[in-house]
Amino acid sequence: MKKKLQYGILISAVTLAVILYCYVYQNHRNINQEKAAYSMNVPELEKEFTANDSLALAKFQNQTIRITATITALDHQNNLMVLDHKLLAIFTDSIPKNIKINQKVNAKGRFLGYDELIDEFKMDQCSFAD
Repeated sequence: MKKKLQYGILISAVTLAVILYCYVYQNHRNINQEKAAYSMNVPELEKEFTANDSLALAKFQNQTIRITATITALDHQNNLMVLDHKLLAIFTDSIPKNIKINQKVNAKGRFLGYDELIDEFKMDQCSFAD
């Protein structure tokens, strides 16, 4: 009986260790290769948050979205772009030098959320979408 208990504890410990290992070392998402769950422009995104911000956050947070917008600020050095004065897009790769302010772009990235303090949406792992 004592040996069965020891084997049971050992099997449980090994199983728990494997589960924890798989949880901690998950495969990382490649947003660039994912299909966008939502495709919209910044005013549509803002409308969703105005209607019900907690519902919109639950819907969009950590989702891959495609945004069509106009560049209103640009930081080539830090790979940052502000779209339609409302959305901060952090790009994974460097932004090409031929990209300019007031240019219309399609960007795809992971939606992080809405910062009420500065009234801005945030996305990271962005890339240019077709």
